[in-house]
Amino acid sequence: MKKSLVLLLVLVLGLTTFLAACGAATEEKTTSAAVQIGMVTDVGGVNDNSFNQSAWEGLQSLSTELGSKVKVDFAQSTSDAEYVPNINQFVKDGWDLTWGIGFLMGDAIGDVASQNPNAKLAIIDSFVDAPNVASVTFKEHEGSYLVGVVAGLMTKTNKIGFVGGMEIPVITRFDKGFEAGVKAVNPNAEIIKNYTGAFDKPDLGKAAAATMFGQGVDIVFHAAGATGDGVFNEASSRKSAGESIWVIGVDKDQSITFGNDITLTSMMKRVDVAVNTVSKSVVEGNFKAGLIELGLKEEGVGLPEKNPNVPQDVLDKVADYKAKIINGDIVVPFE
Repeated sequence: MKKSLVLLLVLVLGLTTFLAACGAATEEKTTSAAVQIGMVTDVGGVNDNSFNQSAWEGLQSLSTELGSKVKVDFAQSTSDAEYVPNINQFVKDGWDLTWGIGFLMGDAIGDVASQNPNAKLAIIDSFVDAPNVASVTFKEHEGSYLVGVVAGLMTKTNKIGFVGGMEIPVITRFDKGFEAGVKAVNPNAEIIKNYTGAFDKPDLGKAAAATMFGQGVDIVFHAAGATGDGVFNEASSRKSAGESIWVIGVDKDQSITFGNDITLTSMMKRVDVAVNTVSKSVVEGNFKAGLIELGLKEEGVGLPEKNPNVPQDVLDKVADYKAKIINGDIVVPFE
């Protein structure tokens, strides 16, 4: 009888220890499972030196910050036909958040969101009215106004160029804001514009810039994604030949990529910060759908911290106009 009781106690203790170990293992597996966040680029690609690359850098910074708590990856689209399949791949595989980068992906994100109401999605540069989509847009016109002030005050020929990608609302905001900033400080300046119709064609950007520089333009602002690489390439060739010309970059501080010798300044759009912030909310369990709009007040747009090619008196003017926009004394046009 005593032997049976001892044996029973041993079995009970053994089973308890086993179950506790299993429970601990299950708990460890649950708590250590990484939150998976995927990103789908538009046709510009992840290395566009512009908004796709900035978005990916935002996810990479989150991965660096949180380590094993988060897993990030991207799918690159070579045509608009790949948007929905690429987004669906992440959703069907159970990823916790899927990003669509760029205005052109609005319909695709909307379609996938409606078909997968339990999936969390997010998009840059477009508003998708769905209960499971976070939409981040920027007041590009406000930041573009400031680089317009720089261009208007620093042009020597009084001819300034704007190269856009596709003529869509997000790009016309760059255009209208830039023009308003130029005209605010230099009403006599001529602004020559060219919409190339693409975000992934550097050759078109190069051709557009060549025409503008040939017409006497000495500063070109581009909002054309990877197409803008061609603007820098053309400017670099001409600068090497002794021409006094400049390019204003977009989305990122493009002097880091193309050098301070041809980059006058850049209109930074903090896509990286937006992607990082919204993605972190998923990790922390407080993701919210809806519209997030970022302008000068929210530090979502603006000039780089360092602008070695812009004189201090011009930067002071920029600061004055920035304050007036934030205070509402100046309302920047966007269409």
